Amino acid sequence: MSSRQRRGLRSQAQKEKVIKADKAAQLRLLDLQQLDTALAQLQHRRQTLPEHAEIARVSAVRSAVAADLVAADTAVSDLELEQSTAENDVEPVRQRLVRNQHRIADGTVADPKALGGLVDEVQHLQRRISALEDAELEIMEQLETAQAAREKLRGEAAVLDAEIATLLAKRDTQLRELDADVLERRTERDAIVPEIPGDLMTLYQRIGASRSGVGAAELRQRRCTGCQLEINAAELREFAAAAEDEVLRCEECGRILIRTINSGLHA
Repeated sequence: MSSRQRRGLRSQAQKEKVIKADKAAQLRLLDLQQLDTALAQLQHRRQTLPEHAEIARVSAVRSAVAADLVAADTAVSDLELEQSTAENDVEPVRQRLVRNQHRIADGTVADPKALGGLVDEVQHLQRRISALEDAELEIMEQLETAQAAREKLRGEAAVLDAEIATLLAKRDTQLRELDADVLERRTERDAIVPEIPGDLMTLYQRIGASRSGVGAAELRQRRCTGCQLEINAAELREFAAAAEDEVLRCEECGRILIRTINSGLHA
């Protein structure tokens, strides 16, 4: 904090009226601060559980696998359609070949020229069937490869789903434990709040809102535990002479200072 900012805090503290609160209420304010600090820490832990990041990472991988699965399903579907088309293409050629072979065999074609043409057509049909069957076989091999790739992706997806389920269960268990801790501390906090005078509570909340949630700090061994700065000798004399019910403020950070037996004011 710059010297200008510290001067601003001192000026503001000087302008504010002195708040009075009995010693017990001030000590309870310190208890309240400890609970609020614990609640803030629990909230931070809740938001920064390692499982959050790990779930996000694995989920991103799972999304990529899902996209690959869509592509794999499409590839398999397209190849199945190609295979069906190839089978449909070759079947009429086979039927024509069978009919021609039967006509040649049963001697119903007496004309030599017509018979020769029929023999030529049979040879052409056989070559055509061979080509179509080769094409169909290639498609079948591609389909087997695509189906194997899809099954592999399905296996990866299943593994990732299981990993995500385990992470979610672990995260949810920790969240339940943290929520139980939060509920316990909030219950304690609700019991303390009525013991704090309204004007002191208002000041505490206002300071806490601008000081990372820390509105009150213990004066311990002549040091503010809020900003961790040592109180100078002149201020210490003022603090030592202050009435027990006077609410003190750290002139460095502006936080409420709570005196305890460890403050070192009368050493």
